[in-house]
Amino acid sequence: DDDDDDNDSPGIINELDGITPPKVAVLTARAEEFKVALELKDSSKLAVAFRTTGEEMGIDNWGLGPVLYGSVAEWIVQDRKGLRKFSNFERLIDQDPTGSIMEYIYVGDTGELDQEAGETMLREYPQVVKAVFLHVVSETPFPTIPSCKLINGRPVVFFRTYVGAAVQACKLGLLGESAMMRVVSAAQQSLDNTERTSDKWQDMYKDVTDAYHALSKN
Repeated sequence: DDDDDDNDSPGIINELDGITPPKVAVLTARAEEFKVALELKDSSKLAVAFRTTGEEMGIDNWGLGPVLYGSVAEWIVQDRKGLRKFSNFERLIDQDPTGSIMEYIYVGDTGELDQEAGETMLREYPQVVKAVFLHVVSETPFPTIPSCKLINGRPVVFFRTYVGAAVQACKLGLLGESAMMRVVSAAQQSLDNTERTSDKWQDMYKDVTDAYHALSKN
């Protein structure tokens, strides 16, 4: 899920033995009725970031795949956002009724009821959902990061930075070490114009240290 077009992550494409990775599906509560104004287009910042990442890895036309929207109802009744995102996921997997072609990793944040949606996916579809990753959002610096947990044997991972997400993905065998270090490099470059004393850098330092520790263990 990505309801914030300005919150694009450094792209991650792992080595897949020459197989082009599937595009990124977006499950959003943005109202279909307002699609003219809110549509995620190929020219959006998120779409451009994904496409550029693919091109850097030698994969043309990679990026946004299906975008499944919500309705005005979820804008009015905010508590329905999690259910809408889950129902959109069911619409997505209906495109693959055998469950043998696609497996999914759900990425969201701790707002917008993404956790409710992701945990429901793990309870209902553990055979196709390999993990849930949740970005911890907070208005105050240095929030407590919840510990990882398992639902139906599948991990729910909480992270503060994309480096932290990459480290956990690497530990789970979902991402290679070289891909993890590309995330480290891209994330650090994204903060080139940010003061080193900022909260963003402080969060980054911890996760970068964890990345190098993960390397040293192998």
